[in-house]
Formats: sequence, C-alpha cells, structure tokens
Amino acid sequence: MRFNLFCSFLVINLISYMYAQPLNNWANEKIMVKKEKNVSTIMHAESIFQDRWDILPQPQFWKQIMLLSPDSCLVNVASNRVVLKKMAIKDWNLQTEEQKSLLKTKLKTEFGIDQNEKVFVTTGKNDFYKFKEVYPSLSKGVAAFEKFGVDPWYAQAILLIESPGQLKKSVSGAYGAFQLMPDVARAQGLTVNATVDERKDFERCAYGSARLLSKVCIPEARKILDKHNLAYNESDLWFRLFVLHVYHAGAGNVAAVMNKIQPKIGSQQIILDMWQNTAGGFGNNSQNYSQLALAAQLILHDMVYEQCDEISACSAR
Repeated sequence: MRFNLFCSFLVINLISYMYAQPLNNWANEKIMVKKEKNVSTIMHAESIFQDRWDILPQPQFWKQIMLLSPDSCLVNVASNRVVLKKMAIKDWNLQTEEQKSLLKTKLKTEFGIDQNEKVFVTTGKNDFYKFKEVYPSLSKGVAAFEKFGVDPWYAQAILLIESPGQLKKSVSGAYGAFQLMPDVARAQGLTVNATVDERKDFERCAYGSARLLSKVCIPEARKILDKHNLAYNESDLWFRLFVLHVYHAGAGNVAAVMNKIQPKIGSQQIILDMWQNTAGGFGNNSQNYSQLALAAQLILHDMVYEQCDEISACSAR
C-alpha cells in the first residue's frame, strides 16, 4: 500500500514538473511583436549576437546583398566576402574581360590581398528577398512547426530565404513557401501530380518541410556528428545551421565535407570551416546557405526593432 502511494506521489509530481517546464527548448526564444493592431509571434535572434555571428564578414556581406538593388554589385573576396568595391552593374558589364581582370588585380593590390585569391562580383538581390512581404507568414510558419513538434526556428529561417513572400517554382522544380522538390514532397506525404500540388497550400507545405526536418534532416545531422564523436546541443545555433545545410545540400554532401574537415569538437568552428571547404556536391551555393540564413535573421531583427511598436517575450505554456 505504501509502495503504491509512493509511486502515485512520484507520478503526480513528475506530471506537475513537466507542466511547469517549457515543453521545448525553443519556448523562450519566441517574441510577440505588435505593430498597430497586428500581432506576430516570431523567433528572436539573440543567439546570433551572443555567439558573435553578427560580426562575421559573410553574414554582413549577404545582409548588404539582400538589401541592395539588382542594378548594383559588390566586388568581393570569395573566401571571406570582404567587399572591395561597390559599383553599378552596367559599369561592370561595359568592361571587357581584360578590363575586369585588371580591376580585380588592382583591387587585390590596393587591399593587400594575395593575387591567387578568387574575387567574385555579386549583384544586389532585394528584388528576390522581400522581407516585408514574407513577414506575415512567419507567425504561421512558427505556429505550424510547433504544432508538428518541430523547432520553429527552422520554419522562420527557411521562409526568410527560400521563397520570401513569393510563390514561384525554381528552375530545379522546387515549389511552395518551403521550396520542396516534387519527390521530396511526395515522400513526406504530400500529393503532387498533374492536377493537384499540395505544395501550393501553406499548411501542407509546412507539414512536408517539418516532417522532412524531423524524419530526415535532424536524424542525419545527428548521425554525421555522432560519427565524428562530436558533442552537440540541438538548440545551439551552429547545430541548427548544420541541419539547414543537410536540408539544402543533402546528408551525403554534408557528410563528404565533414570528412574533409575532420572536426575535433562540436562548435561554431564547424560552420566556419564548411564555409571554406567543398566536397562532393557541397559547393559555393551550399556554403552560402547558412550565411544567407544568418543575414536574413539580422535583417528581420533590424526591421522588427526599428518599425514595431511593442516587443515582448512570449510566456512558455
């Protein structure tokens, strides 16, 4: 009898403890943003500043590009995205190949950069990254991912960079707010055929993306890190960025670049090393993906704190 009472006491206390705690690590990362009569619930960007991702040249570079008009371009160092010159794209295009090469050489000399370094010319992309248009969908994405039991940070990150405020099909066939490929969408339970494409529906596309993350991307990220005997916390920003690389490039390509890097500890340095290395199908576009995610979060942060009337923490439920 005493044993049964003791067990009942333990169960009741365990249940009370569970309900007293945030159900997920992301509960304390949500903020409520008010502007006039509109209220949004989004994820804050504090971890970017805590770990000083914000001062890295790569996110700062992409932040500039995302806000820059496509009639302008930035001449930049490929390895670290340091900007050497801003100019009108028409002026760049008017040059001959020899003139372009000479300008790059001149800039390398002027900034003390090794002549073997690659220099890119990147045009502005504010015609694609439409943050005001995508903003209303962030709350929907956060709520949907929470409902599906997946870290809503991923919903916000993907919505900001994949097809922000637009419903366009990519050249590769990806479609919907979360830009799912047809085969991937079908594998996650969506109907995609000649007459019906559930990727068009926000809720269904969010379901497919959340399921892809929870059933494939996050488990594959764990496997890769476990293979290298690396410790990780799934709420750490570097882990989330690592998962985004799996979402974008695929587990096989991420595993290939990790085999090349051979990291010794789980930390921000893994992501920084991924930005400097290629392997398999993990190339320049793959390197850029987490840089874009960071830049977009920084822009969102600025937009919210500059334009909104009231910001408060969401209470954990």
